[in-house]
Amino acid sequence: MNRRRWAVLAGTVAVAVGALIAGPLTAPATAAPSSVFPEPVIDAFDPPPPGSNDWSCRPSKAHPDPVVLVHGLLANQANNWEYLAPLLAGRGYCVFSLTYGRNPLAPPPLSQVGGLTPMERSARELAAFVARVREATGVGKVDIVGHSEGSLMPDYYVKFLGGQEHVHRYVGLTPLWDGTQALGLAQLNDLGEQFGLGPSVGAALLPLCGSCREFLHGSPFLAKLNSGGGPAVDDVIYTMIMTRNDELVVPYTSGRLHGAHVTNIVLQDRCPQDLSEHAAVAFDPVAAQYVLNALDPTHASAVRCYPVGPRHVPGDGNH
Repeated sequence: MNRRRWAVLAGTVAVAVGALIAGPLTAPATAAPSSVFPEPVIDAFDPPPPGSNDWSCRPSKAHPDPVVLVHGLLANQANNWEYLAPLLAGRGYCVFSLTYGRNPLAPPPLSQVGGLTPMERSARELAAFVARVREATGVGKVDIVGHSEGSLMPDYYVKFLGGQEHVHRYVGLTPLWDGTQALGLAQLNDLGEQFGLGPSVGAALLPLCGSCREFLHGSPFLAKLNSGGGPAVDDVIYTMIMTRNDELVVPYTSGRLHGAHVTNIVLQDRCPQDLSEHAAVAFDPVAAQYVLNALDPTHASAVRCYPVGPRHVPGDGNH
């Protein structure tokens, strides 16, 4: 057995152990959104990032669409958006965020990270949240800014759950429309058959992470999302922001989207000294400029380049 196969099997074992620790995902699916929502519940263990979830905010003429921030896998609203949320709020946007896809049976701190449920279920959570935002602000449409899983999952809402009518602009950071082949994970099923472990070793991912197999290149989820001419939906304006240094979306070009109203951006095409990897893009001042331009193209400005380390966090002198 070569080293690559050993690495894949070792990764599978690690995931399976994590699943046993966290417990199964047996919570009922989120109900379909209704037209009436209760006042937002403040969860002391899931605070929004600064600048987000001011439910008294009313969009201005300059920024008429509220911005909904959608985090990535194993993140939550606070840690994924501590940079962009206050930045957008400071520019006059009404900013909202949620933590979706949590495993309610997992012990802390695992219970406080999201993106773990199947993306179809998380999309229903997002649909309900967008409906709440629209009701609170009195608007017809929102803009979405998502990172990693949050760049992919919302399109299921847009394409299959009626979100096309309620989303204007859609910005994705480190997207993966064609899935990922990181660490050879997309070959798990074939490997399982070779070693007599059943038709789907990837099933080991399900107890903890119902979305993980959906990320893999060639998954049924991605096939459905790419059906009917591709993921891009008419009347929604997409901007996809990628980094060549992405170690989780492999290849990074999986983030390219095709459609009539799509702009694809690779950070290093303009700023080669930007070394941001997958997670760091959400804290990258260069990526942030592209986000601002995508949300307000009428007032777009030239993007300034900065030397950004691979794990850059604003305000941290060590990166």
